[in-house]
Parts: sequence; structure tokens; C-alpha cells
Amino acid sequence: MSGDLTTLDVAALQSVLEKGEASAAEVTRAYLERITAEDGRIAAYLYVDSENALRTAEGVDQARARGDEVGPLAGVPLALKDVVVTEGVPTTSGSKILEGWVPPYDATLAARLKAAGTVLLGKTNMDEFAMGSSTENSAYGPTRNPWDHDRVPGGSSGGSSAAVAGFLAPWAIGTDTGGSIRQPAAVTGLVGHKPTYGSVSRYGLIAFSSSLDQAGPMTRTVLDAALLHEAIGGHDPLDSTSIDAPLPPLAECARRGAAGNLAGLTVGVVRELGGDGHRDGYEEGVLARFADAVALLESLGAEVREISCPAFDLALPAYYLIAPSEASSNLARFDGVRYGLRVGDDGSHDLDEVMALTREAGFGAEVKRRIILGTYALSSGYYDAYYGQAQKVRTLIARDFAAAFEQADVLVSPTAPTTAFKIGEKLEDPMAMYRNDIATIPANLAGVPGMSLPSGLADEDGLPAGLQVLAPATKDERLYAVGSALERLLTERWGGPLWARMPELATTGAVATKAEVR
Repeated sequence: MSGDLTTLDVAALQSVLEKGEASAAEVTRAYLERITAEDGRIAAYLYVDSENALRTAEGVDQARARGDEVGPLAGVPLALKDVVVTEGVPTTSGSKILEGWVPPYDATLAARLKAAGTVLLGKTNMDEFAMGSSTENSAYGPTRNPWDHDRVPGGSSGGSSAAVAGFLAPWAIGTDTGGSIRQPAAVTGLVGHKPTYGSVSRYGLIAFSSSLDQAGPMTRTVLDAALLHEAIGGHDPLDSTSIDAPLPPLAECARRGAAGNLAGLTVGVVRELGGDGHRDGYEEGVLARFADAVALLESLGAEVREISCPAFDLALPAYYLIAPSEASSNLARFDGVRYGLRVGDDGSHDLDEVMALTREAGFGAEVKRRIILGTYALSSGYYDAYYGQAQKVRTLIARDFAAAFEQADVLVSPTAPTTAFKIGEKLEDPMAMYRNDIATIPANLAGVPGMSLPSGLADEDGLPAGLQVLAPATKDERLYAVGSALERLLTERWGGPLWARMPELATTGAVATKAEVR
């Protein structure tokens, strides 16, 4: 595999393409061949756009041959989560209610990636309307974790995480409403970044919870995440929540971080997210790798202190009132009248009956559960008691973040309380499923950026665990600097990047020991 184009990170692929050591068509063909060979087992993709991918790649090669100026990402393949509206490409959001829908326009981030010359390989599987933490809620079946095919790849962006971890794409776009970039990245050994709310356009993302949704990169390295973030970020007049300010030089920050130390940086360990007295539900192996990573931050010169954010204990219940409430409004547009699935339109049912039959057939169990919960929370007589109270908790969480960032430059915690669990293990226990996002939800409620980095393999099962780093709003560059510095030390400790070990482990069934990986 060492000579395989599909194992190169994007920064390496850029060099290969610029030097002419491989063509964009050759790189694209290598990925398409691997998808054909492997995705039948992993099920990362819902749609593979082979013909258009090769046509785009060949166009990039022709432009290079003519001497035309092409961008640094031209010819680099990419996977998009199926929540991103893409002109001429089926887009379902993992739901039967949108099966067969082909959008007539591009989401802003899809348009920016096309303009950058990237090559769209296809659309990745996801929990229906991004509601879930395992990708088991997809109407089209579950995706499997490339590290262990009996386990989930996280969710809701599990198709994107599996595609990158399984070498079916060099990088991918995910979306994060309560942790759906960071948690899948953690359990598949990737880097996942949730940008500051409003710094990446939401125009053309099929909405789950509009005040929480945010698209971002899922990659093999911190530098790759910065490169993809720069390509999709920045102000968009089509999104009323878009921040009207330029992005900082994220890739430059990542490169500087990888070359330097963290002297003068203060790191806050969040007590409520796996700290002393708050370890219930956290696996010991996850906590051990977290402790290792914090020790490495100290060795880089950072000052580490424990910080308490009491309102974080209320984040999970607040989120599961706010997000379903917004979803109950957003999903009302799927009525069988304008687009998508239509059931019962045979002349024997009136309009209300057609809508009801369409939604009954088109929405899955988890989507129905959240619509019912959200509609109840917004109903007359209950709004103040539930939704109103949840919004007050959201304010308290934002205040806790503000107070914490007066004491520390960044905050850290485990990304997820466990490694990847087995497929089907938590499907019948929604609360157990919801607790997977206990550490990631506070960042969405406050709109601050968060990054998950691989922290090593847990002792119990030899599966990846993640470290979460959080920064103040609009300070995403801190995450890239800290992430790159830590990534360098971890890579040295492991004798190479963690993700590069995955094919060997998955193929042979071997589990690396602590001495091999830690």
C-alpha cells in the first residue's frame, strides 16, 4: 500500500500533481478502483459519480498541459456528505423522502470546491437528515467502520469518515450539529474540524437545526483540514448567518504549529467533560489516551490547568430540546407536494392525507421521534417550560465558555466517551446513543470551533480514540496551530500517522499493543 496513490494525504497529492508524477485522471481512477473493490463492504457512498469525476480530472490535466493557471487543489478528489445540495447529482440526506431528487443548484461550499478544481467522487452515507451518532439511521443501510467492519463509523457523517479512513477518498466534507464531524473522526482515527458557526456558508445544506448546523473538513492530517477549510470558508451573502470577515491564514497557522512549540499557551482541561468526578460513561482507554495527549501538550511548553464549566452538565438535555424543535420546523417542507417522494396521490386522498402518507413512508423512526419531540416542545403551554428553558441553558453555556477562555487559550477533552461501538448495540436505546455527543454538544450550542485529533488506540479494543480541542469563536487558527504541534509529537511516538496503520489492522485482524502505538 505504501506506493498507492490512495494512501497519500492531500498535501502530498498536491506535490505529486504539481510535479507531474501522476495525473489527476490517474489519481481519480485509483480512488474509483478502490471504491469498486472495497465499498461493497464498507458502504461509505450512496452515489459514486465516476463518469463526471473522470471528465473533471481529465479537464484539469488538459489545463495543466496547456500551461493554464490552476489552483492548488485542482485535480484532488473529494467526497461530499449527502446533505450538501449538488447540481445534477442525486442528493437524499440519507432519507427515502428525497430518494431520486436531483438538485438544480449547488450549495455554496459545493460551488467553491468546483471552482477550486476538486474532483467530486460521490456523495457519502449519513444518518437520515443528520439525526444520529452511528450512521445506522440512514434509510439506505448502515456504513461500517474500516477499522472493524462490525462497528459503526460514528455519525451522522459516518459515510464521510469511513470514506477517508478506508482510503476511498483523500478527504471529505461532513456537517456538525452536535458533534457529527468530530465524533466520527474520533472513532475512525481522523482529524475533524467544526468551524466557528457562520464561518462556512450553510446555503444549500439541507437543514436539520439551523442555529447549530455547520459544515467542515474530515481529513487525515491537520494541514489537510486547514487547506479544505480555506477552500470552503469565508463570507457568503446567500447565508444570512454568514460572518462578514475574511478567514485567517489557516494553512499557514498549521505549518507554523507543526514547526514550533506551545510556549505561552494555556490549555484548560474541562472538568465536566471526563475530568475528576465526571468520568461516568467514559472508557478507561479513552481517558488514558486523553491523559497521554495532555502530557504531550505540557511537553510542548503549554501550561495546563483544570477549568470548570458547570452548565456543560445541562448541554445534552438542552440540545435535545433545541435541535428537535428547529427540525420540526425545517422538515415541514417535505410534504410530497413540491419535490421528493409522493405517496397516495391516486385521486382517492385529499392533500392532507397525501402529506401524511408521504411522511409516514418517507421519514424513518429517529426522524419521526425528533419531529414529535420538537413539535411538543414548541406547542402552546409547553414552549416556556421546555424550549424557552433550553435557550436559557444555552446562554449559560455560552457564558461558561466566555469565562473559561479568560483563563485559557484553548480547552481540551476527550472527543467521545467511547471508541466505536458495535452495529446494532445502541439502536434500541436512544438515550445511550445520544450520550455519544456529550462532549461535543457544548461547542455547537455556543457556536465556537472544535477539532478532533486522533489521540491513540484504546487499551480495551485497540480502536481509535480522539482528543477534542476548543477555541473562542472566530479563533479557528488556534486549533490548527495546537493540532499541528500535537500531531507532530504523536506521529513521532507512533512511528507514523495513526491512520496509516488502519489497513493492516483491518485486514489481518491484528490489534496493536500499547507499546506499538502509544
